[in-house]
Amino acid sequence: MVFSSLIFLFQFLPAALLAYYLSPKKLKNAVLFAASLVFYAWGEPVYIVIMLFSTVFDYANGILIGKYRHRKSLAKVIFISSICGNLAILGFFKYAGFVVENINALFGLHFQALDLPLPLGISFYTFQTMSYVVDVYLGKVKAQRNFIAFGAYVAMFPQLVAGPIVKYGDIVGPLVSRKVTLERFGEGAEWFIRGLAKKVLLANNIGLLWTNVKSTPLEDLTVLSAWLGILAFTLQIYFDFSGYSDMARGLGKMFGFDFPENFKYPYISRSITEFWRRWHISLGSWFREYVYIPLGGNRQGWRKQLRNLLIVWFLTGLWHGASWNFIVWGLYFGCFVTAEKLFLLKWLTRGPSWVGHLYTLLIVVVGWVLFEFEQLSAAVAFIGAMFGFGGQGLADGQALYDLSANGGLFVLLAIFATPLPRRMTERIKDRWNTGGVIGVLAFYFISLVLSTAYLVNKSYNPFLYFRF
Repeated sequence: MVFSSLIFLFQFLPAALLAYYLSPKKLKNAVLFAASLVFYAWGEPVYIVIMLFSTVFDYANGILIGKYRHRKSLAKVIFISSICGNLAILGFFKYAGFVVENINALFGLHFQALDLPLPLGISFYTFQTMSYVVDVYLGKVKAQRNFIAFGAYVAMFPQLVAGPIVKYGDIVGPLVSRKVTLERFGEGAEWFIRGLAKKVLLANNIGLLWTNVKSTPLEDLTVLSAWLGILAFTLQIYFDFSGYSDMARGLGKMFGFDFPENFKYPYISRSITEFWRRWHISLGSWFREYVYIPLGGNRQGWRKQLRNLLIVWFLTGLWHGASWNFIVWGLYFGCFVTAEKLFLLKWLTRGPSWVGHLYTLLIVVVGWVLFEFEQLSAAVAFIGAMFGFGGQGLADGQALYDLSANGGLFVLLAIFATPLPRRMTERIKDRWNTGGVIGVLAFYFISLVLSTAYLVNKSYNPFLYFRF
């Protein structure tokens, strides 16, 4: 089940909210936990066992670490066992086939690779349970002794399958005691409808262009078609993922939680370093806190800092999928971040702002080619087509038609990828008082109606990050 589905919007969510608000305070976590299990089981009835095992496993490990904290050697053994157990589960389901395929290719063997479907959200909830155990071991948080409360944290359906990655320390207060006001619920509804519109009305529509371009044989692509296609994907993946994150944040507010903002207009960045401070913020924060800093960060000289950056970006790519294109994609961005730390960022800050924007967008757009094509040879060929190598010239009739048919949509998406629409909404609220509020509410109502109408009439409704 996805947020942008009619079943979720008009059956599951109303039922979950009704049960939640009618239940007494002591049972709210239980209702949320139960609703989350139903949500997950809807799409993964078998793999819910894996998620429940991870929940029980790390709940017990947290309790044991807290109990034996005074016996450091034993606590360390439990901690290491927990980390290894979590990585083993994630590795088996997500990376076992990839490892077997590469061993076969390297040594000429013929081991049968397991072809298991990837459990939804396993990368997200595994990182959450691991961060909990790490924080308990380091004494940053106390072990949660209420299993229902811990289960609600791990399985919480608003951010279960696609994040943002929420650290236990950031949510422990509301997990114990929270209150939802009408104003807070309304704010959550705004976030949710805004995210739904971004996903359904913007990402889905521009995604159709990328689907058509990607299905075109590479030797038939013109330069214009290639650029239109990858720009369409660049916008699709942003509005798709950020829209889902906005919906998650809105749902969190409806249930009394404040999830961290996961995107802050990354395409307005003037450097790759800034881009990754604005894109998938919770993942970058997780790797910085639990990998980069423990490795030494930038405290042990520039050689070890470069090593640490290389490890983090390798893992960032690998986290996204068991394929070499993701690893190359991660290292590709790691190289630019490293270059910026060494010298490039100084040059960018001294130059005109448009140079930084253009540089960043070019690097990001080319990076999305590496991200999207599983076969590196296909990615290289597509990049070649973008720059006039191996394609069919600059433009043809199909490319010109795609440009004229989608030009207005590109302009609209470019505007909504900036803070301008949000600032205008806030100004309308502030300056026009009651009339402005009514106007904004009408806008959100129309957005909800249009999104619903689109879902009723259209079948193209993918969610790109479900595969991670």
